[in-house]
Amino acid sequence: MFNINNIKIGIIGLGYVGLPLSIELSKKYDVCGFDINPYRVQELQSGHDYTLEVTKEELITARNIEFSSDLDSIRDCNIYIVTVPTPIDDHKRPDLSPLLSASKTVGTVLKKGDIVVYESTVYPGATEEDCVPVLEKESGLIFNQDFYAGYSPERINPGDKEHRVTTIKKVTSGSTPEVADFIDIIYRSIITAGTHKASSIKVAEAAKVIENTQRDLNIALINELAIIFNKMGIDTLEVLEAAGSKWNFLPFRPGLVGGHCIGVDPYYLTHKAQQIGYNPEVILAGRRINDSMGGYIAGKTVKLMTQKRIHVVDANILIMGLTFKENCPDLRNTKVIDIIKELRTYHANIDVYDPWINIKEAQHEYGITPITAPVAGKYDAVILAVAHHQFKEIGEAGIRRLLKPTHVIFDAKYVLPKSAADARL
Repeated sequence: MFNINNIKIGIIGLGYVGLPLSIELSKKYDVCGFDINPYRVQELQSGHDYTLEVTKEELITARNIEFSSDLDSIRDCNIYIVTVPTPIDDHKRPDLSPLLSASKTVGTVLKKGDIVVYESTVYPGATEEDCVPVLEKESGLIFNQDFYAGYSPERINPGDKEHRVTTIKKVTSGSTPEVADFIDIIYRSIITAGTHKASSIKVAEAAKVIENTQRDLNIALINELAIIFNKMGIDTLEVLEAAGSKWNFLPFRPGLVGGHCIGVDPYYLTHKAQQIGYNPEVILAGRRINDSMGGYIAGKTVKLMTQKRIHVVDANILIMGLTFKENCPDLRNTKVIDIIKELRTYHANIDVYDPWINIKEAQHEYGITPITAPVAGKYDAVILAVAHHQFKEIGEAGIRRLLKPTHVIFDAKYVLPKSAADARL
């Protein structure tokens, strides 16, 4: 029914997920990477990837692949893989608009016998209940008769050069047993770590959304413990290292929980749970704790400043790091912004320094213009919010040179030795 030797794959969305996947698939198949942003396409055609997930050499030497923002370029594809973002809105509700828009785009070029695979994180049921009807409406075709669907959740970890597309085991699924087998064959041909074929699309969707929900809850526990230990005058890291001497203690650390997955995915699951009449108490409690950590760090910094008689109003505070995690340029859903917003309510002057980010992106997404370099001797306080390797290389002496004689150092990421910081999580 399906011929592995006669496929052309269209990747819809060329971000952190779609681009690395398209490069790997092009080593085996003809691929067209499609993105509605013509500037992103031009960037890739010139051999540059702002996400830093793919090197210039990989882009230049890639064969059997084209990048395009022209819809006609994907009309002759017979496998479509959708890798667009699935964010949440200002009320923390799932925003499926990018996914439904991509489905509409695919629907306009869908043909009999085609397969549409979704990789975007969704709640269980979204592929068949939300996306497939759009495909049917736009194409005029009948699901599981004229075209088919699958779900294979992305597991990209931005900035991680060890765990890549091919070295992370892939969950696959399809809308019929035959389609599931075929989709699994395609992914298995590039995934050296192997695949896990789920029994249904809903099982695969649920598996993805709980991966990050579990991690979110574990971090929430550690964050709450950090707050408790801080009130008791106990160093959290020392406690965690002591507890970690037991073989089955999980090595989580406290911190800000942002990004495109951990800080977002649980809301997709809780949204669906509430739709079916169940109020998920534990998951939402974890979300509340993690979402409060930016405010906690800001409040603790202000308290330390007042204890040292540093006037917070008009104080100069340096935030080191804006990305959601270390050593990558990804600004999506960064919770460092919560620290900045809270400190601004005290009318402090905030400088943000991050050598990894695109300044224009920071301006567009958050209305922040980061500085290109900190000024020596300027700051009343510094908050180490992200553990970029550059900050570790600056070290304690370099950071103190940026500060006034009386100052506060809050190390939220254990960048410095314990003795170097006034406080840390």
